[in-house]
Amino acid sequence: MLLLRPIVRGCWVLQRTPRLAAVAWGSHPQACAAWTPSRAHGTWSPGDGSRRRKVMAVGALLGLGAGLAYGDHRRRAAEAEPNAEAAPGAPYPVFTRQEVGRHRSLAERVWVTYGREVFDITDFVELHPGGKSKILLAAGGALEPFWAMYAVHSQAHVLEILQAYKVGELSPEEQSQATQGDPYSGDPPRHPALQVNSLKPFNAEPPAELLTENYLTPNQLFFKRNHLPVPAVDAASYRLQVEGPGGRVLALSLPELKRRFPKHEVTVTLQCAGNRRSEMSRVRQVKGLEWGVAAISTARWGGVRLRDVLAHAGYGEEEEEAGEQHVCFEGLDKDLSGAAYGASIPYRTAMGPGADVLLAYEMNGEELPRDHGYPLRVVVPGVVGARNVKWLGRVSVSPEESPSHWQRNDYKGFSPAVDWDTVDFTTAPAIQELPIQSAITDPAPGATVPPGELTVKGYAWSGGGRGVVRVDVSLDGGRTWHVAELTGEEQRPGRAWAWRLWRLTAPVPPDATELDIVCKAVDASYNVQPDTVEPIWNLRGVLSNAWHRVRVTGAED
Repeated sequence: MLLLRPIVRGCWVLQRTPRLAAVAWGSHPQACAAWTPSRAHGTWSPGDGSRRRKVMAVGALLGLGAGLAYGDHRRRAAEAEPNAEAAPGAPYPVFTRQEVGRHRSLAERVWVTYGREVFDITDFVELHPGGKSKILLAAGGALEPFWAMYAVHSQAHVLEILQAYKVGELSPEEQSQATQGDPYSGDPPRHPALQVNSLKPFNAEPPAELLTENYLTPNQLFFKRNHLPVPAVDAASYRLQVEGPGGRVLALSLPELKRRFPKHEVTVTLQCAGNRRSEMSRVRQVKGLEWGVAAISTARWGGVRLRDVLAHAGYGEEEEEAGEQHVCFEGLDKDLSGAAYGASIPYRTAMGPGADVLLAYEMNGEELPRDHGYPLRVVVPGVVGARNVKWLGRVSVSPEESPSHWQRNDYKGFSPAVDWDTVDFTTAPAIQELPIQSAITDPAPGATVPPGELTVKGYAWSGGGRGVVRVDVSLDGGRTWHVAELTGEEQRPGRAWAWRLWRLTAPVPPDATELDIVCKAVDASYNVQPDTVEPIWNLRGVLSNAWHRVRVTGAED
């Protein structure tokens, strides 16, 4: 609860009770930050209610420790124009997400949304305790994924404070701006902080510095990898088709799946085969989206085990004993010819005793978002993202791999000697388990680092359930090494499905003008990343897992 309490004539103290200490700006009217600035006298005096609430919000958001720093910014805050506010009793204006998305800079005003409400936080940007750059990542979009990372915001009084900045509400029925007949016109809205690699189909990754702020990636910031338009699936009429032995087909609704089979939850990291492809392009041009280091994310998935569903359909150990079999998946996303996205995994991956393959309907405790496969998707731990089929429509068992283009004629690795004139996709196996991987997420390439100590952060992960046992970090291009600290969930041998986040704090060498920061990870089978890109270059730019390098500049003392 927020209270204004007078302490002397003309001066007030802002209190948040009962949990937070009071923030007092002094005993003189000129030092008091609880009232509207008077432009004529440069002092603080009673006045506009909107301004008063905003100043209250600034003090409350900053808290006592950061409150001292606010004194340096009061003059600028006093000169800022108050946000537009609806008259008492009048409805707020209504905006579309597209309109909100135009307000992404200080020049255009900084707008954000929370739930169905729109807020103009421009006057608070310079005062944000977490820094200007962090708060601007949310500009033009939703606060929810960022607040999921920074739990300090998840308190009732913060929502009260945010109301001081409200300028409108989101339209309940947003109109698509796409032209009629555009197959992508029904795609869902996405968060503007995502770094877009292609719009149609939509493919994007989060800013690298956000990737390791939280062990679980917020749904809105989880990397997006779509091959086709996002289908609009009616959950009420949805049926999963499961082909059993002898041609028998089960048709299971989502409520039936939840009722017939026990729910399981597994924390799984998904990585695109093309993660870090841009580094291969710097050696020699490749074909594919120019992914950076963030085409990888981690979520807690909830659903039913695929092996339980296949056993219910009549499959057992005899299928594996009869020779190599494959579990084939077909999505509901289709191209203009009607061809659906498809993939397959080996039968043993789905039915083995330690198999954790899920038919997932939840992501981080929430209903599966549309971009991530609503209402049902496959999650195959330890396997390349391309086999984790979204918007799942059909499951079958076959002696042959999926006939899909993306299984037979894509997502395969080749020698650096193979080019587009000589490539034969039938000669290489489809990628399943991915190799050991790690990358630096902070500091950013080209950053200037102060003298003293430097903290380096990143992620590490290996496919096939192989846990990460070590991450080595060098500040001098690989001449000397430090061992990073690993964080994250405990990993079970052979079932280490999620990444390890890591950090290293080390002294910056005296008089260093440039640092060549390098990381490399080692997994439980003692596989280690190759030191350079050239020997693993391939024409599709997949499986890019060389040592990751970030060059930064040392600031003068």
